[in-house]
Amino acid sequence: MDERITLDYGSGGIKTSELIESLLVPAFDNPELSRLGDGAVLEGNEKLVFSTDSFVVSPWKFPGGDIGKLAVCGTVNDLCMAGGTPKYLSLSFLLEEGFPIPDLKSIVSSIAEEAEKAGVLVVTGDTKVVEAGKGDSVYINTAGIGFQRAALPGKEAIRPGDAVIVSGSIGCHGAAVMMARSGIPGAESPLLSDCRPLHLVSAAALDAALPSSVRILRDPTRGGVATALNEFTEGLPFSIELDETALPIDPAVEAACDMLGLDPLYCACEGRMLAVCDPKSTERILSAIRDVPGGEHAVQIGTVTDDMPGKVLLRTTIGGRRILSKLNGIQLPRIC
Repeated sequence: MDERITLDYGSGGIKTSELIESLLVPAFDNPELSRLGDGAVLEGNEKLVFSTDSFVVSPWKFPGGDIGKLAVCGTVNDLCMAGGTPKYLSLSFLLEEGFPIPDLKSIVSSIAEEAEKAGVLVVTGDTKVVEAGKGDSVYINTAGIGFQRAALPGKEAIRPGDAVIVSGSIGCHGAAVMMARSGIPGAESPLLSDCRPLHLVSAAALDAALPSSVRILRDPTRGGVATALNEFTEGLPFSIELDETALPIDPAVEAACDMLGLDPLYCACEGRMLAVCDPKSTERILSAIRDVPGGEHAVQIGTVTDDMPGKVLLRTTIGGRRILSKLNGIQLPRIC
């Protein structure tokens, strides 16, 4: 193969075949992909969950991951939040002419590694190449299919007294990407993205819960925890009150947010799960999550109340309350 992507790699001819057969098929080796058909015929299930996402993160490599790892985790986690067990992924690249082949190999390696961790197969895909200056190095689209593990009743089932829990520290991904992009002298930081698949965390929560006691799951990506929780409360007769002292925020995230003028509650996570659950199941769910990788620091951060319906409130360390609205505008562009 060449050292850089050329337009020939998107022609559908010899170079396209070379890219597929020498790089992509060996990386994701499985019978369905190896047939190289226009689609894949898959083993099914009575109830499926389905999701798709596109990834345009800049820079494509960031502390704790890269666009390939993010592409797998992003779609896998969406399937998990729908109560599914992830099974299959499609994978499509949009490459800019001149993109280095060694960098593409690194991205493909990350995809293969994360797919294996999450127990999913990459079974179909596509590659397109655009002229130099018409793209931004590399974009990825993935779609995912999973089998339904549990039917979640949704936000309409949330009731006052329910607990709000999160599987670990918040804001790590958004802060890590923005620090990598900042160009601030001396901005080196131990901060890493939290990017990881949530299949074990979500399965632990669903298996430990009493029937219907997990109301809703969400991975707080763009807009962070505050925006995700606003999506739960808007237009409904309850509010969510968070306890500022209970929020798990790493010191490195706090430092980065102070430097960049960001709020950790609005910084994206790519490996954290929010859950609203019946208080009778809260301790069982927390215990189960803490027993699996990625959930060791799960904690309750808030409670559903009937005060100020439709709002998300933050009980501050000095005892006051402030309203947390949805993210307004673009705080963190190109973070996923």
